[in-house]
Amino acid sequence: MKRILLAGAIVLAPLWATQLIWAAGFFKVGEKAPTFALTSVTGDAVSLENLKGKVVVLGLFHICDPCMMQGTNLQKVHEALVGKNVAVVGINSSGNSKRDVGEFLSAFPVKVTYPYLLDPNKATDKLYGGGKFIPNVYVIDQQGVIRWQRVGNMELAGAEVIIQEVEKLLASVPAAGAGAM
Repeated sequence: MKRILLAGAIVLAPLWATQLIWAAGFFKVGEKAPTFALTSVTGDAVSLENLKGKVVVLGLFHICDPCMMQGTNLQKVHEALVGKNVAVVGINSSGNSKRDVGEFLSAFPVKVTYPYLLDPNKATDKLYGGGKFIPNVYVIDQQGVIRWQRVGNMELAGAEVIIQEVEKLLASVPAAGAGAM
């Protein structure tokens, strides 16, 4: 059995590597974050521009199990950073209906209390690299520059890892009001 698994991994490794190399073209670390303005499942208007001056943790999700796992990670991040100059935002970037997204959120093992946005036109899916690599998490600094990005969940973008990245940005923040998104 171990040989079969090893052989399978060897056969699939080049495919995975190709996918990661292709995905690297979408990683925008060091670039200004593309702006968006969307409505949350609760009806609130949220835009990246309105979050300027804060560290933003942005999760792009579809309706799938890995996205539920990563969305749960973002809830942990949100809870750990309450009261700090941080905004955690989730986006259903695949254009699902409000009803479908609501049902998806109700299936989470935790209650999602951060803004979860609807993107019926899939604009953020296009702006941030397409839906082939979902879930996708970005950490955006106070000036609107993407400083960290990961595809997937678990160790690559677990709550602890994201919190560490955010804390680095909070610790290095220049004087209030410096820079703009």
